[in-house]
Amino acid sequence: MRLHSLKPRTALTIKKYGYFIFLMPLLLPALSYYLGHLTHYHDFFAVLTLLVVYGLVPLFDLVLGKDPVNPDESQVPSLSEEKFYRYLTLSCLPLYVICLFSSGYLLANWPELSLLGQLAYMASMGVVGGIIAINVGHELIHKNTKLEQTFGGLLYALVSYAGFKVEHVYGHHVHVSTPEDASSSRYKQSLYNFLPRAYVGNFMNAWKIQKKRLNKKGVGLLSSQNELIWYYLVSIVVAGLMGAFFTLIGSDFLLGVGFFLAQSFIAITLLEIINYIEHYGLHREKLSNGKYQRVNIEHSWNSNYFLTNMFLFQLQRHSDHHAYAARRYQVLRHHEESPQLPFGYATMFVVAMIPPLWMAIMNPRVEKYYQAKDLQKNNQEVAAY
Repeated sequence: MRLHSLKPRTALTIKKYGYFIFLMPLLLPALSYYLGHLTHYHDFFAVLTLLVVYGLVPLFDLVLGKDPVNPDESQVPSLSEEKFYRYLTLSCLPLYVICLFSSGYLLANWPELSLLGQLAYMASMGVVGGIIAINVGHELIHKNTKLEQTFGGLLYALVSYAGFKVEHVYGHHVHVSTPEDASSSRYKQSLYNFLPRAYVGNFMNAWKIQKKRLNKKGVGLLSSQNELIWYYLVSIVVAGLMGAFFTLIGSDFLLGVGFFLAQSFIAITLLEIINYIEHYGLHREKLSNGKYQRVNIEHSWNSNYFLTNMFLFQLQRHSDHHAYAARRYQVLRHHEESPQLPFGYATMFVVAMIPPLWMAIMNPRVEKYYQAKDLQKNNQEVAAY
């Protein structure tokens, strides 16, 4: 049965408990190890996480179809306050710590892996970091409670990207879909041209933004009030702990540190690839006063495929998120009038890795979207005249 045929109340109940699918990527590294030893196809199962996320998830997206419901606005206040949804995201911090160290333990005790297999396993862990640490951290840093913001910052520290906590909220959400934003990809810009600018730009912007924020308080960048220093220190401590942990279990200190840094780099890269996908070719108009138009649901690509929505706590309803950044994931809405991606994020991730294919699919969509916008604007002007 496809989801669109369900009654709205039934679909909402399925969605509520469907979010538990976030546990699956946390279990995949251990399942890889188990299946590798069960079958003796060690290198093959080292990439199990990649196969599931970028193979099975896109397939089941097509099978299950799109999310059929938006929350009734009368339900939004009660849904927003329901602690069940908050507990799910908060639980991701301890669960990711457990997953990170247990996966490190499995890697250190998996001598059957070739070097390529080890790298694949580290990349797989980075994918888990992208889904759990990066994505859930993103949800939490937008919330107004100290606990959620702290948990979000710690999740980013576990993938060495604490700067995102500052840059994303005070940089990206302010400058999105303008030339000032390092996380907004330009029309006809390839992924591989975009990534270096995103890596460097977002890191530097985080420190520039933080400096301005601290200066307003009358303190310097090296102040103890600079949260970036504390979160990056957490990353350094965790890297050291991972190295010490590897040494304790009879492996190599540098392998432990390398494992931590490798999963961090992959998780960061996943984040920036998703940024590339979310805003490709979209722009905000510059007004006569020199400012850009207000961010609205036109400035992010939307996708409404059910399974990836569950995996990513509805990150794919990105248009609504940018228009109403504080809105909690369980009450984000799909807007059909927003620019729409042809597939879910998991599929679009693979497409983005192949620039000619990406351009062939996305450039006509960008052009068609703005042609329709121009036609609508002209019709309104004619009607007004």
